[in-house]
Amino acid sequence: MNEPTTYVGMDVHKKDIFVALLAPGTEEPIEWTLRNEPRAVRRLARRLHREATGALKCVYEAGPCGYTLQRQLLGLNVPTDIVAPSLIPIKPGERIKTNRRDARKLVFAARAQMLTMVRPPTESEEAVRDLCRCREDAREDLTRARHRLSKMLMRRGFVYRVGRNWTQRHRQWLRSLQFEDLATRIVFEDYFTVVEQGEERVRALEGRLEEIAQEEPYCERVGWLRCFRGIDTVTAMTILAELHDFRRFDDPRRLMSYLGLVPSEHSSGEKTRRGAITKAGNGHARRVLVEASWHYRHQPAVGLKLRRRRDGQPREIIALADRAQRRLNRRFHRLVLASGKTSQQAVVAIARELVGFLWAALYLYPATQAKVAV
Repeated sequence: MNEPTTYVGMDVHKKDIFVALLAPGTEEPIEWTLRNEPRAVRRLARRLHREATGALKCVYEAGPCGYTLQRQLLGLNVPTDIVAPSLIPIKPGERIKTNRRDARKLVFAARAQMLTMVRPPTESEEAVRDLCRCREDAREDLTRARHRLSKMLMRRGFVYRVGRNWTQRHRQWLRSLQFEDLATRIVFEDYFTVVEQGEERVRALEGRLEEIAQEEPYCERVGWLRCFRGIDTVTAMTILAELHDFRRFDDPRRLMSYLGLVPSEHSSGEKTRRGAITKAGNGHARRVLVEASWHYRHQPAVGLKLRRRRDGQPREIIALADRAQRRLNRRFHRLVLASGKTSQQAVVAIARELVGFLWAALYLYPATQAKVAV
C-alpha cells in the first residue's frame, strides 16, 4: 500500500513565494504567501514538516530564480523537485493566469503524476554553465559593436571592398581612416575601442574555458568530443555544461527531444502533419550543435587541426567520429539533392543525427569501458 503523500506546489518569484499545500484525502489546498528570503524559507520548512501527513513532496517550476530555493529546502530536509515549465499540462480553455492559480495547478498536477522533473546542476556545474553563457553573451555584444561601427562608416561612405571584414588588413584599413569632423572622429574612436574591448573580453573568457576543459571532470569528455568534426574546446564545453549529465538520457531519442531537434507533429484521425522542430528544451546546446553540423556539408576529411585534436584519444571514439563524418555528409547531400530540402533544413536534420553519435561517445563508450574493466 502506498504511503500517503502531502504535495506542495510553489510559484516562485524574486520577492514572494506562493504556496499551495494539498494534504492526502483533501480536494482543496491550503494556500499562503511568504517572502522569498532565507529566514522565511526556514519558517516554511518548519511549517511543512508540522502540517505534512505522511511523505512530503514539493515542486516548483524552473525559472529565473534558479535552483537556490531547492538547495535551501533540501538542506532543511524538505524533498523538492524542479519541474520543466514547457511540459506542464495546460487546459485549452484556460485564459486566466495568476500566481495563486499557478501554485494550485502545480500541486494538483503533482498529485496526478503529470509533471516532468528536471535534473538540476550542482553549484560547480552551474558555475561552468554560467561561464559558457557569459562567453556567448560576450560574442553577441561583440557582434553588435562591430555592426554599429560598420554601419556608422557605411553612412559616411566608407566601405571596405578588398576582402573580408575583421581581418588584419581590414583593421589596418580602419586605423588609416581620417575624419575631418571632430564629432565623427570621437564616435569612430569610441566604437572601435568598444570592438577591441569586446574582442579582449571574448579571448579572456575562452581562455578560462580552455583552462577548465583541461581539468576534471571535463578533460576526458572534452577530448572525446573534440574528435568530431566541427567541435572544438568551446563547443565541447558548452555541450557538457548545458547537458551536465549524459547518464540521465538512456536513449538518444530522449536527448534529441530534450534539445528540441525533433519535428513537431499535429496529427488527427488519418492525417499526419509534421512541422518544424519543437525547439523545446535547451536552446544553447541546440545552437552550438547546429553550428557544428554545417561542417558536415563538406566531403569527409581529417585536416591538420582535427588530427592534432585526435592525438592520444581512444580508437573507438575516433572510429565513431569518422563514421559520423561519412554518414552525415551522405545524409546532407541526399536531403538537399534528392529530397529538395534547403541547406538550413538539412543541417538541422544533421544536427539531430549528430546528437546520436555524441550520445554514443558520452554514454555508450564509458559503459563499454566499465564492462571491459570488470
